[in-house]
Amino acid sequence: MTDADGFRRYLRAKRTVDDRAIDRRLVGTLRDRLRDRAAAGAGPLEVLEVGAGIGTMLARLLEWDVLPDGEIRYAAVDVDPDTVASVAPYVREWAEERAVSVSGRDPIVIETVDRRIELETVAAEAVSYADRTAGEWDLLVGAALLDILDLGGLDRLLGALSPGGYCYFPITFDGATRFRPTHPADREIERLYHAHMDAKPGGSSRAGGDVLGRLRAAADVRILGVAGSDWVVRPIEGAYPADEAYFLRYIVDTIEVAVGEMTDDTETLEAWLTERREQADAAELCYLTHQLDVLGRVDE
Repeated sequence: MTDADGFRRYLRAKRTVDDRAIDRRLVGTLRDRLRDRAAAGAGPLEVLEVGAGIGTMLARLLEWDVLPDGEIRYAAVDVDPDTVASVAPYVREWAEERAVSVSGRDPIVIETVDRRIELETVAAEAVSYADRTAGEWDLLVGAALLDILDLGGLDRLLGALSPGGYCYFPITFDGATRFRPTHPADREIERLYHAHMDAKPGGSSRAGGDVLGRLRAAADVRILGVAGSDWVVRPIEGAYPADEAYFLRYIVDTIEVAVGEMTDDTETLEAWLTERREQADAAELCYLTHQLDVLGRVDE
């Protein structure tokens, strides 16, 4: 399996983890607001998702009945062309499993009983695309994105919204990585892992709180809701659900690379990694992170 294949499998595997984590109360608020906006609009509802990955958020919004009835234009934007190329196959597979009609190539047309979605896939940097389409969108979605995107560009992202549009940032990492059972090196591994996030251009291990602070300070944004969306991965009756064993091993591999770049104490790191991998293989390892979901509205 190539690195790209492994990453795409990770994005698939974390679907069930995200589904458990996302706050359903905020989802309900978003659903109600979008219905009101669609009812008042003259054209299709315009949705921009940045950092869209392989298309799992669109599938979720449809499954959870978040998008309103009628015509919808949906742009799935990701900086990686290979990942963008995986959106259409994922959506077609998802639709086939549910007997949902899919046609076309670009845009892809998804038709349910009550909706018609024109899905455009775009390989582009998020902020640059937002600049090019400023003022066009009714909803901006960025899931698990803002911890790796320079928040200096947040205002430009929000500029993509038309007056009264909504921004929804679920699964925004906010400063906690925990494993159970405990290990003597846990605190140092966490510190170095978060330091690696902070050292990356635009990265932040406290992105959830940072985003909330920036939105509160913005004169033209009203926060409609904030909620925790913690990842919790644990074995159930001796096994991990779905493909979450792969998800967990991918996280441990990611920590290996990140912490390895931040420390010379390879002996401690190797001992920690060996124990965590043995625990994952034996379905004994639990993993928890703290994250936030944020929903806001740009004033008219």
